[in-house]
Amino acid sequence: MDHYTTAQLAQQFGSSFYLLDVNKLRSNYQKINNAFSSRYEKFVIGYSYKTNYLPFLCKELDQLGAYAEVVSRLEYDLALKIGVKPAKIIFNGPVKSYEDIEFALENGSIINIDSLYEIDYVKTYCLKKQDKPIKVGLRVNFDIGNNGRSVLQEGYEVSRFGICVTNGNFQYAIDQLNKFENVQIAGLHGHFSTSGRKVETYHEITKKLCELAKENIADSVEYIDIGGGIYGEIPASFNMQAPSFDDYADAVCSVMNAEFTGYEKKPYLILEPGISMVANTFRFVSKVIETKKVQDKYFVLIDGSVHNIKPTMHKLNLPMKIVRQSNDEKKIAAYNIVGYTCMEKDYLAHDVLGDLPFRDDYIFFENVGAYTIVFNPPFIKERPCIAAFDGDDYFIVRKKESINEFFNEDIYVF
Repeated sequence: MDHYTTAQLAQQFGSSFYLLDVNKLRSNYQKINNAFSSRYEKFVIGYSYKTNYLPFLCKELDQLGAYAEVVSRLEYDLALKIGVKPAKIIFNGPVKSYEDIEFALENGSIINIDSLYEIDYVKTYCLKKQDKPIKVGLRVNFDIGNNGRSVLQEGYEVSRFGICVTNGNFQYAIDQLNKFENVQIAGLHGHFSTSGRKVETYHEITKKLCELAKENIADSVEYIDIGGGIYGEIPASFNMQAPSFDDYADAVCSVMNAEFTGYEKKPYLILEPGISMVANTFRFVSKVIETKKVQDKYFVLIDGSVHNIKPTMHKLNLPMKIVRQSNDEKKIAAYNIVGYTCMEKDYLAHDVLGDLPFRDDYIFFENVGAYTIVFNPPFIKERPCIAAFDGDDYFIVRKKESINEFFNEDIYVF
């Protein structure tokens, strides 16, 4: 931002806007890719669209070499619209229509079956296309608990996703698909949303997937897909010791190399990063509207909302900095940063101690690239502009909404 003042950016993009650091995005991709591909040559990144499906961002990752990991037909169609080749689309997710599965198979995309109803859809398609070679993968459900203790998000004891190994459904799915000569079970998928994101968990997921593949689809396996959820680079202010990309890669790739030693054709390893790819590539910039005191507490009101930076409304303060428009007034105080909505809980930061921001200052919130764009609801105000910067160049990649987009006349009835 050396050549631009914050006021100049605000004049161009509005009093609140996002900034995408394109070079940081490229750096994240290269770091993840280098960590894994240097340890296991047949490696594929499938970027998780649901984390942030800004078209410009997705297209940039496609150009870098990432596959598109999608979990809906909407995301699938977005990938096609920005030019992703169908063979580079990984179609996951728990809800797929027959038309979705037919479309993905017709296009030769990678598709991972999540439930038995999808097996029935594949069988129907096979009966229609008996001469067409068909490849599918299976999302597998197995216990990843640690000595009886759940490692899943929110402490859930059983994951609701995938085809269960322990109750026989996995074997049933294999048996049903093996009845068709033109079907190949090409891979196994094992994405688990865990609370700790520990290296050991990914080691166990990879090992179990490899064992299941060797036991059940040894002659046809083309990929092992361990899902996503790994930590990226964590802001220092979080005071967390998170594993590095190299830590994850060491654990996962050592398993892949050991399990497939001697295989003439080793399967691909697929990783589906989301947060680790994009969280630290975005900033949210917002203007201070007012600083007021209520009883003995200061509240800094900005032209933004908690929805813009923390859609889950967690109470951790994100890294941020204040860009002052005047040095005339200074005051050290504890304060809260609050948003434009009418909700009491619209806090962007709690109990910040430092120089108190004042009217017309700007606050930059860091590390806001994951889930903010996709979770930002149509609530009270239009969605802000998204600008990107690549070196010295700044440009708009999503315009600020107007009433015409907010209340689209093609879908609303007036």
